[in-house]
Amino acid sequence: MPDDETQTPTLNREAIARTPHDTRAQSLPGAAEGPSPWLLRLIAVGLVLAALNLRPAITSLGALLEEVREGLHMSGSVAGVLTSVPPLCFAVFGVMAPRLARRFGAGTVVCAGMAAIAAGLVVRPYIGSTAGFLAASALALMGIAVSNILMPVIVKRWFPDRVGTMTGLYSMALALGTALAAALTVPVTGALGGNWQTGLVVWAVLAAVAVLPWIVLVRDRTPAPGQQAPTAANTSEAPPLKIARSRTAWGLACFFGLQATAAYITMGWMPQIFRDAGVSAGTAGLLLAVTMAMGVPLAFVIPRVASRLKSQGPIVVVLGLCGLIGYSGLYLAPAAGAWAWAVLLGVANCAFPLALTMIGMRARSGAGVVRLSAFAQSTGYLLSIPGPLLVGVLYQHSGGWGLPIALMAGLMIPQMVAGILAGRDRTIEDEC
Repeated sequence: MPDDETQTPTLNREAIARTPHDTRAQSLPGAAEGPSPWLLRLIAVGLVLAALNLRPAITSLGALLEEVREGLHMSGSVAGVLTSVPPLCFAVFGVMAPRLARRFGAGTVVCAGMAAIAAGLVVRPYIGSTAGFLAASALALMGIAVSNILMPVIVKRWFPDRVGTMTGLYSMALALGTALAAALTVPVTGALGGNWQTGLVVWAVLAAVAVLPWIVLVRDRTPAPGQQAPTAANTSEAPPLKIARSRTAWGLACFFGLQATAAYITMGWMPQIFRDAGVSAGTAGLLLAVTMAMGVPLAFVIPRVASRLKSQGPIVVVLGLCGLIGYSGLYLAPAAGAWAWAVLLGVANCAFPLALTMIGMRARSGAGVVRLSAFAQSTGYLLSIPGPLLVGVLYQHSGGWGLPIALMAGLMIPQMVAGILAGRDRTIEDEC
């Protein structure tokens, strides 16, 4: 894929010549040394730990949603609102990420994001009201939102020649964290006395650990490989209308939004679908874990394959067909074929790492990736807000899962269309 950092070696050598005593110049092209290996390893570890924390706040709640509803006296519609909070927060707070990163540095913002996740997870189980639970969840989700946006940006900046590999690495970690929370929340809750508050709060420990590597990066201003140190001149945002004029950006935003709709409906409601079909709570949690765990190997493989293809449309279609078959099975025989449907829906959910990979491929420059990541993710999450809420309303008023599952299956068609559009071999710079 195009790498703009390699296109200006003359300019960078001139900059080094003008500032021979500036230690930062050692990280620029033509200098003796780039960023130290330990720093790159630390960034990689930080990416993995951060990614592990980007979904447990959501899937741990999905596994205990029935207990939380009973404990806080929620109706089905209010629970639908609760499952819509993640995409709402991602849309609202994600817009802030590029501006915060320019002012404080991406490492500082991710560090603060991990701290916000830990704080929100500690507070929300014990606040004692639905409104308070939502507010504390929003705090954790704010930390997730800014980190969501900055993951592709950090990969593009520090690993410009390994976008597919590093995207696959943190996508795999994200899937692993999602699966662990889904699989372990119910048994951990039982082991700790059966209290749902305790089962939710344990995930704050993982978030607290993730803060540690980013503390070191808070004050680090080492230029990324092939880049000058960030300045107002080279990190300023282009007018939003430029991105809004790009068909590729809109296609990617719609694809991102529709796959997010499917993902948050799955994480929020799939255990309940299985439980209503007669599956035990523990098994329903394991089924969700299987769905999420499918992303562990595939989230590493798909970005590597996608980065080698000019068009990602064929991958989009394969994932969409898996989703259609999985939803059909969930509609016709939810309990009898539960494990097969969980696997197929897990494959379909790998549209998320594919979308992240396309964000890195559909812009030539690091600055372009910042703008595209913020636009595609924030707009996409905004588009995904009605989905989980609508599922909750349909479930409550229809008295079953037929209509909600039909809605989920129907949304796979426009998702495939948008993904094919976003996967074309072009960049936003060609269209803006």
